[in-house]
Amino acid sequence: MQNKSFKEAISSEIFTVISKASKLLEIESYVIGGYVRDFFLNRDNSSDVDIVAIGSGIDLAQKVSQLLPNKPKVQVFKTYGTAMLRYKDTEIEFVGARKESYAEDSRNPEVSLGTLQDDQNRRDLTINALALSLNEVNFGELLDPFNGIQDLEDKVIKTPLNPDITYSDDPLRMMRAIRFTTQLNFNIDANSLEAITRNAHRLKIITRERIVDELHKILSAPKPSIGFLLLEKSGLLPQILPELIALKGVEEVEGQKHKDNFYHTLEVVDNIAQNTDDVWLRWAALLHDIGKAPTKKFSKKVGWTFHAHEFVGSKMVYKLFKRLKMPLNNKMKFVQKMVLLSSRPIVLASEVTDSAVRRLVFDAGDDINALMTLCEADITTKNPKKFKRYHQNFDVVRSKIKEVEARDKVRNFQPPITGEEIMKAFNLKPCREIGQLKEAIKEAILEGEIPNEHKACFDFMIEKGKKLGLVLA
Repeated sequence: MQNKSFKEAISSEIFTVISKASKLLEIESYVIGGYVRDFFLNRDNSSDVDIVAIGSGIDLAQKVSQLLPNKPKVQVFKTYGTAMLRYKDTEIEFVGARKESYAEDSRNPEVSLGTLQDDQNRRDLTINALALSLNEVNFGELLDPFNGIQDLEDKVIKTPLNPDITYSDDPLRMMRAIRFTTQLNFNIDANSLEAITRNAHRLKIITRERIVDELHKILSAPKPSIGFLLLEKSGLLPQILPELIALKGVEEVEGQKHKDNFYHTLEVVDNIAQNTDDVWLRWAALLHDIGKAPTKKFSKKVGWTFHAHEFVGSKMVYKLFKRLKMPLNNKMKFVQKMVLLSSRPIVLASEVTDSAVRRLVFDAGDDINALMTLCEADITTKNPKKFKRYHQNFDVVRSKIKEVEARDKVRNFQPPITGEEIMKAFNLKPCREIGQLKEAIKEAILEGEIPNEHKACFDFMIEKGKKLGLVLA
């Protein structure tokens, strides 16, 4: 297939303009990498195009801009010898073909000018080294020196050169190889996986931000467990998420076992991936049981317990996010909340009471539906009767949530009595009793003792105030 032409892949106007610019500058140019790979996989990747020039990529980008009708702005990155412009909905990056050599303590290479072959040699995977010519003499011709087309057909992930060299030079490629294996549902070549295992220690030179970027993409795949199993098998996962590794294994004491919470977690992540694209909810699924390792205990009376693992796990989320330099904002707080509340609907499903539902809706707020999605994904029993019963119970819980919401309006509610009203009613200055009364009103509403209405709450406040020894103004 080496010399076959694929002009239909580059029929867009932008490729014609790049070809014309290359001719004017008397340099060769090729479209390479993900755009070409995804053309052969019938995946849409038209928003991101990489162009390699045998010469200056910056000069080519500037010439292309001059030839385009709106003359889009060219962003130049001189340090890397690259340039980028946006045309319509497509981001096009231009780089000069180059050779690379690496120092052992850095993934930033020494770069020198090279040929197309040199540039293909430095690519991470054979399927990302595919190139299509944009030159007039052989426009659309495929250049595939590492038989990447065959690897696409065989659904296998391989490196162009010796995998030990490829992964040692730039250890982020190990994460990328596993990520592409996961996204495309391919198999990773045995030699490649062995090389990743041998070079796993090299991951320490990669920034946490780049590692997390790959983790996000693995978590966003249709079946994330493919990637996490490979990360664990290769020795990469212990360096990134030791909290997950700590869940691995089954202990048995006096004939009593607990389930392997690592494999259970991956099942939950795969389950939730079928129902949401929200990567932060998927993070919550990945971390929902991390508190089980530090809270695991055995007693003859009750067997294995993981007391307060949700609370402990929610505290661990902050430390984990901080270590990985992930955002410590509302996204982290959302994951914390999901981990903290992750067992509540499961417990509630066995006995659905109005007061318990009110408290759940109050605590979960606008995230109640996300929490229910997480809890339904958490049902991994292989017993079909149990599975059906759990999900039927969750249907009852969801129905009860709607009913309670419509009647009591407790989602994100603030008690209808303000601190100022309490102070005015009892002629008080700021004091502890005000907080006690507000808390008592909130509890009475959640317990269903009084409706979430101003008059009922005001009357309750007066009675409660008298019991606290307060005197009406």
